Amino acid sequence: MSIPSLFVSHGAPSVILDPSPVHTFLDKLSETVERPSAILAVSAHWETPTPHVSNATKPETIYDFSGFPAALYKMTYPAPGAPELAEQTAALLEGAGLGPVVSEPRGLDHGAWVPLLMGYPEADIPVTQLSIQSARDPAWHYQLGEALRPLRDDGVLILASGNLTHNLREFRGHAIDAEPEEWARAFDEWASWAIAEDRVEDLLNYRSRAPEAVRNHPTDEHLLPLFVAMGAGSPGVSGRHLHKSYTYGVLAMDAFAFS
Repeated sequence: MSIPSLFVSHGAPSVILDPSPVHTFLDKLSETVERPSAILAVSAHWETPTPHVSNATKPETIYDFSGFPAALYKMTYPAPGAPELAEQTAALLEGAGLGPVVSEPRGLDHGAWVPLLMGYPEADIPVTQLSIQSARDPAWHYQLGEALRPLRDDGVLILASGNLTHNLREFRGHAIDAEPEEWARAFDEWASWAIAEDRVEDLLNYRSRAPEAVRNHPTDEHLLPLFVAMGAGSPGVSGRHLHKSYTYGVLAMDAFAFS
């Protein structure tokens, strides 16, 4: 059973509380793929100089945010860890020359547990998390995905979590259902078509080729998980658009599957 890799835009942690189109989509996330044997989460919120993978047997829920409603801090995601998957992940990356990989018993940050709690609320699928390297470029993360591709044949869901657009300096003052800013829409449309047309080179060089790239991504980290999901997909097969919406006028909440 080969499972597509997924990229989801996780938005603000409060996406789990606030009604919105992306909330509805994430609530049905499990319907987009067959039930996985385990989940490898790749979140924009774990940044390390070299790849790190969590070998925790019982990953804790990390509240890596502040100033949000109290209800969020009472939520937990008590899924079992996946130390064997962590070991397999490390071996694949090191075999591809992308190591050494550091293993450590880390919990799940909100980029991982928020979409997981919405999509797999039973918390009964083993899960581990892999870090991103924000000092490395999209091509590096695409290579990470390529190395991890065999996991899909073992029924592992590679769940990459970031945001298709992410400029929090433009975030304040917008209602959750505000119409998207034109500069956010321009980047979103460009990226969506590039994925649909399998324009890998354009996407890897998005900072120089995409409209309003720097305004939408002052830093790379929230788009880097996309390239992991892309790399894990089958070569020459275009990504499939699963969801499209905006929150707060500046956050494109798109999701894609790569099979």
